[in-house]
Amino acid sequence: MKEKLEKLPFYNQAVLPYHYAQSVFAGIKYKFPGKKLRVIGVTGTNGKTTTCFMIWNMLNLAGYKTGIMTTVAWGVRKLVPELGHMTTVDAFTLNQRIAKIAKTGAEFLVLEVTSHALAEFRTLGIPIEIAVFTNLTHEHLDYHKTLTNYRNAKGKLFKKAEFSILNADDPATKHYTKIARDFTTYGIKSGDHQAKNIQLTVSGVKYSCDGLNIETNIPGEFNVYNSLAAAMVGKKLGLGDSQIEAGIKSLDSVEGRMNVIDEGQPFTVIVDYAHAPDALEKVFESVKGHKGRIISVHGGAGRRDPSTRPIRGTILAKYSDLVIITEDDSRDEDPEAIAAGFIEGAEKAGKILGKDLIKELDRKKAIKLALKSAKPGDLVLILGKGHEKTILRADGPHDFEDIKVAKQLIREDILQSRR
Repeated sequence: MKEKLEKLPFYNQAVLPYHYAQSVFAGIKYKFPGKKLRVIGVTGTNGKTTTCFMIWNMLNLAGYKTGIMTTVAWGVRKLVPELGHMTTVDAFTLNQRIAKIAKTGAEFLVLEVTSHALAEFRTLGIPIEIAVFTNLTHEHLDYHKTLTNYRNAKGKLFKKAEFSILNADDPATKHYTKIARDFTTYGIKSGDHQAKNIQLTVSGVKYSCDGLNIETNIPGEFNVYNSLAAAMVGKKLGLGDSQIEAGIKSLDSVEGRMNVIDEGQPFTVIVDYAHAPDALEKVFESVKGHKGRIISVHGGAGRRDPSTRPIRGTILAKYSDLVIITEDDSRDEDPEAIAAGFIEGAEKAGKILGKDLIKELDRKKAIKLALKSAKPGDLVLILGKGHEKTILRADGPHDFEDIKVAKQLIREDILQSRR
């Protein structure tokens, strides 16, 4: 019933009073636990989760007991996987978890904050000491309707934060600097704090900034931005350069973010959560030095902005030698109809269905096909779901993990067949 109501025009705006009341009651029930912590809120279209984990790891390693709540997991030192397909959970769950984190004696909380959460008042009553902005690109317009609405929803975080750390290379920052109470900027091309001497490798990035020598174990130019934002949080909180450098360097990976799957196969396999057009572009940019073929597996979620599907299909076709369109969280939408949007975009970019463009709507079969098609030196990119533990179909959730499935298929099918 709720899914049908959500399709009605102006449904999201009509239920805002309900969301506001829910957040007020949640805060009262749990005694506004956010006030017991120093909260660092991170928002943006892409990079939120990785930036959160960098900040969390940096603060804990520096000796500050720090909690975290992200798309991937929540907790303090022993993290609980986030099984729901939601970044910032509902107000009651959010306050309940914050209360548990505060009870452990944590001093800080690193909170991943979405535009939906801000629009629906879920963070009401949670004071934000530092707000971080990663970037703003085309996403969630099924909910916000326009990019301006999307931008303004995220802007609520900077209005309430004591201090904001903003990506100077993103056009939305010009708007946020007008509403932020106090701020600084970072970037590669511009900003108060700029990354210099950047080195991009298949295993990570290196650069310098303001006397810092930053090195990450996660590849991609976007991780220059993510780590630089985290470093500026450390600077603002008074951490020493060595504490910042060690905290960022010691983070080996973030589940579902550029995870390299190595089971001894003669080709490279990477699993990443990228599903927005900009995120896909950045993944492909990060592997542009790869010499072999690129095989991509990707699909789109149901009841999410359909206008991005042809765009994503075009991006996949532009950068991949073989594109395999498959299912994602189709929910109550026809997987065939979802796939058609991707195929349209890929065909416009020159791919031919049945040749270098394949439709396989069973995700496990699609991954298996990609792995079997890979030759020594090739790269297989499994994109869209990353860390998620289930896939949502019309009849409900089904257990499914891209990382686990890829590892199993490589061990049991690929390597066995090549012996």
